[in-house]
Amino acid sequence: MEFLSEYGLFLAKVVTIVVALLVVLGIIVANRAHHRDRQPGHIAVSRLNDRYDDMKETLLEAVMDDADYNHRRKQQEKDKKAEAKAQAKKRKAELKAEAKAGKKKHGETAGSDSREVKVPDQAEADAEAGAENQGAELISTDESDTRKRLFVVHFDGDIKASALTNLREEITAILQVAEPKDEVVVCLESPGGMVANYGLAASQLARVRSAGVQLTVVVDKVAASGGYMMACVADRILAAPFAMLGSIGVVAQLPNFHRLLQRNDVDFELFTAGEYKRTVTMFGENTPEGKEKFQSDLDEIHTLFQHFVSEYRPQLDVAKVATGEVWFGQRALDLALVDELKTSDEYLTSRARNADLYQVEYKERQNIAKKIGFAAQSGIEGALARLFSRLAAWRHQAQ
Repeated sequence: MEFLSEYGLFLAKVVTIVVALLVVLGIIVANRAHHRDRQPGHIAVSRLNDRYDDMKETLLEAVMDDADYNHRRKQQEKDKKAEAKAQAKKRKAELKAEAKAGKKKHGETAGSDSREVKVPDQAEADAEAGAENQGAELISTDESDTRKRLFVVHFDGDIKASALTNLREEITAILQVAEPKDEVVVCLESPGGMVANYGLAASQLARVRSAGVQLTVVVDKVAASGGYMMACVADRILAAPFAMLGSIGVVAQLPNFHRLLQRNDVDFELFTAGEYKRTVTMFGENTPEGKEKFQSDLDEIHTLFQHFVSEYRPQLDVAKVATGEVWFGQRALDLALVDELKTSDEYLTSRARNADLYQVEYKERQNIAKKIGFAAQSGIEGALARLFSRLAAWRHQAQ
């Protein structure tokens, strides 16, 4: 046991030194990256239908006999060819009908001028050639006309709503191609944070509704405070049974060191212009008038929050839920905070049967400084996690 104790202390010292070095390196790299110009990113799009199909085929190949699986694949290929042929034939007939209608209309126009004009059959020939040579393109066009498109984005929010930068790029890209028949699905996770940041994030989602495109928000874990401010913009809100929603309120807190500074004969001087330029501080003496004004500001933000929610969810009794409380899935459904209990996986896989799902993600280009910074951060987190795990294991062995 003494050996394990000494080894643990030695390992702790080594880890402490390594962590300190990584922290210093991370700070240096982060400062250098901060002063460099931000490099533009790009939009990455992946088709979720293909992902689900690959998962299905992988499992079927594993659980089915080789003969049965090969027979199934061959049958799928036959069905696909038959469907392609049928679609091409249908499109060919449509083109022929359009050509004949054009010929008839042109003939009537020529008859009214008392002149006999022979319309060439080139349109019909073009229809036949187009149907045969561009069958695949026609099929995809016909399918896109009948199948709905879902554009999926993910928002994982922190206190500063840092994902807002990516969200605004993703929404902008989607609105370039989205049509009223399409749908935007936002997989949202956020406990809330800074008012202005989450207000802007909610405004990004409002752009989708303003464009006449259906907006659905799915919450698997939490959409509270600023997170719910974003969610309420949607036409429909789906939530997992144990997801946390609500927290329609405003909170602010800060320590005050005024008495501590007084006991140590330290003066804190604050100079302002304007009666309410600074209402409360961490180091000065907070007056009753300043506290009252600060509380008044919070109340005003809370009122704006309630009006915003009621504007987008008129079916919700805002006065009843605007208490700052958080409710889990079923209770949130009873209070009309959400419209349906369903996870994002369940919703997306069900929609993939009759719609094309495209996951849209904005990715920033990372320079070498940022990559080193992220590597340092991951190294610190991993080292601390391993250290705590080993210390817990040694404590368990000692007992």
